[in-house]
Amino acid sequence: MAEAAIPISQTALLLCDLQNDFVHSDGAYGRAGYTAAAIAAIPARLKPLADAMRAKGGWIASTHFTLFTGKGGEPWIDPHLKAMRPFLKKGDFVMGGWGHQVVEELAPSDLPVEKVGYDAFYQTRLEWVLRKAGIRKLLVSGIVTNGGVASTVRGAHVREFEVTVLEDACAAFTEGLHSTAIEALRPVAKISTIAEELAKLP
Repeated sequence: MAEAAIPISQTALLLCDLQNDFVHSDGAYGRAGYTAAAIAAIPARLKPLADAMRAKGGWIASTHFTLFTGKGGEPWIDPHLKAMRPFLKKGDFVMGGWGHQVVEELAPSDLPVEKVGYDAFYQTRLEWVLRKAGIRKLLVSGIVTNGGVASTVRGAHVREFEVTVLEDACAAFTEGLHSTAIEALRPVAKISTIAEELAKLP
């Protein structure tokens, strides 16, 4: 007998790092010119599904890359990240700041969780809040496909969540990196699209 489908009340649309500092033209990455058209296009494309999830009783969860700070507000930036993104500075990705927030098109989030690395389950409360909310299924969107998305999807898989990756709601800085990452996720997640998931909603 086929297993019953997980209801929308136990399903969350997970927004991986769709924050102003990553996506908005006035954010940390935008000011540095470190952008990609595919990334910038995600919020508008994903908004209909986010709105429909809310209207039909689903959840919106979000992960927020965070630069925690020491004395004087100086950010703790790991050496590898500083080498890759030397433009990061004081005030970027700080908790409570505009840049740390989910982009306006997709806000608000029911379950916002800050994180410090690629995998949003690593040293965070994400699994705890998902379990408390009764969530068993994740529709995963966000950036970057080959970084935070891929790591978080694998983290969800080993914790036995049902995971669907929305291929057209994720992006990387090149199409090649995105498509390679999607193919590599097929053994641990279902691959779908925004339109397909909208059509499944009750």
